Amino acid sequence: MHNEECIINCAIYYELCIMNYELIKTFFKIGIFTLGGGYAMIPLIEEEVVNKKQWVSKDEMLDLIAIAQSCPGVFAINIATFIGYKLNKVRGAIATTIGTALPSFLIILAIAIFFSQFKDNPYVAAIFRGIRPAVVALIAVPTFRLGQRAKLNRYTIWIPIVCALAIWALGVSPIYIIIIAALAGYLYGQYQHRTKTDSHGLNKFPHKKSE
Repeated sequence: MHNEECIINCAIYYELCIMNYELIKTFFKIGIFTLGGGYAMIPLIEEEVVNKKQWVSKDEMLDLIAIAQSCPGVFAINIATFIGYKLNKVRGAIATTIGTALPSFLIILAIAIFFSQFKDNPYVAAIFRGIRPAVVALIAVPTFRLGQRAKLNRYTIWIPIVCALAIWALGVSPIYIIIIAALAGYLYGQYQHRTKTDSHGLNKFPHKKSE
């Protein structure tokens, strides 16, 4: 009996190690090919985590993005930590965080060591000029996809437009936008709940027809 328990525990531990290895490998690959910040990571994370591995659904991915944006800290680290914790609790969160941060750390460390040697190199400058337009596309694509999944229509399309203009033209802090949006969503949810409750009460006790 004791031997069977040891075998089962070893098998579980082995599965957890394999899962952590897959998490580190996947997010290391995402981190090493991501240029332009955390938002440029979204299509790569979606391709690997949602489409290929199927670790989370598209709706869960949308919720994780919203949570990661609302929390302080680096967006890429936040979303990687949430995904890792969902899959393998604390160990998974540590694995995804290491996998995401390690490529950037190593690359920046190498650049810091050798920066003085190639900072004025025209070939390096040309490479970065070519990368910049691609980064814009990497950020634009998930923006449109998020809009589709948020089920925007002609009645709600004005909300992201007004928020974007408030941040860009008026200099409103995104923190205020998030707080206002959260309060508005809560109030709207309460209104919908109350409306459904009232309509359910009317249906439960219909008016009698006059004879």
